[in-house]
Amino acid sequence: MTSTPLRTEREPRSMKRSLLTPEGVDLRLTLASAGDRAAAFLIDCLIMLASLIALSIAVGVGFGAMGKDGGELLKMIWLVGFFVLRNGYFILFELTPRAATPGKRLLGLRVIARDGGRLTGEAIVTRNAMREIEVFLPMIALFASSAAGETVDAVMGLLAVAWTGIFLLFPLFNRDRLRVGDFVAGTWVVKAPRRKLGVDLAGDAGTRLQRFNFTPAQTQAYGVKELQVLEDVLRRRDARTMKDVARRIRRKIDWLAEPHENDADFLAAYYAALRGRLEHRLLFGHRRKDKFDAA
Repeated sequence: MTSTPLRTEREPRSMKRSLLTPEGVDLRLTLASAGDRAAAFLIDCLIMLASLIALSIAVGVGFGAMGKDGGELLKMIWLVGFFVLRNGYFILFELTPRAATPGKRLLGLRVIARDGGRLTGEAIVTRNAMREIEVFLPMIALFASSAAGETVDAVMGLLAVAWTGIFLLFPLFNRDRLRVGDFVAGTWVVKAPRRKLGVDLAGDAGTRLQRFNFTPAQTQAYGVKELQVLEDVLRRRDARTMKDVARRIRRKIDWLAEPHENDADFLAAYYAALRGRLEHRLLFGHRRKDKFDAA
């Protein structure tokens, strides 16, 4: 598995994208439609609204208990809670392994890096920080002026609505359905429906593993990222891809193949050995991200 730049290919007028990894695996992706993204955002907004109502009730109860003396403190708590909610909600959920908020999970969506690499915390913070500029700040300013009883200038109100509308409709005007935050952060939102895993690959490879005797050095050649790619190869069962990946792994670990050695059996056995080693090391707090990480 040599290290070469990842390459993406796009089909015209299609939501499908082809992501070719250095291992030669064609990861077929389907981008989320603008409707799916809007529906997910609406679900998340409803969850946030329910949380904000609960926070408001808690602050109201606290005001009743503390009286006017604690009013300013409770107001500050509410404002800070509202800020943390509308920013931290998206960031914290997308920092999880599923890289998706509850709204995205319900619709089978997730966030990935457009270059095929690891989705970093910096990218997640960036894409969600942009939402504050895209949507929340102009709408908050408009509602705050109205709530204070101030007369909102018609032009200012129109500008706030237009500003938010332009950003909300932005995904409709680019073929990848990207928000401005996605452009800046280098991310995609793709469909990732749950799949039935069927037979556990490591368990299925157990009997095959007995026919192969990998040394510790050979199982130390790769990390979690390569394990995930190998799992995808085994599930797809594409003969050409398995042959190519098996050839690369054999060369990487200096494995001398026996005559008529089956590529699928070799890959399944190596998958079981690699997964077993990584899980064992994880018990002792060692997590090797990929082949470039220290063993």
